[in-house]
Amino acid sequence: MARLKITQKRSVIGVKPQHRETVRSLGLKRIGDIVVKEDRPEIRGMVKAVNHLVAVEEVD
Repeated sequence: MARLKITQKRSVIGVKPQHRETVRSLGLKRIGDIVVKEDRPEIRGMVKAVNHLVAVEEVD
């Protein structure tokens, strides 16, 4: 199964609390943090909600 490499690119200061919680639930804490998650619909939805704060790449 494909995996997603998610990198936090922007700060969560000043964003909506719901977006802040979404970034935190993805496992990101600060700018530059990287997590690798399985490519599932739940993760895709979370990334779509905060796409202005993160960058996403597909990895094998």
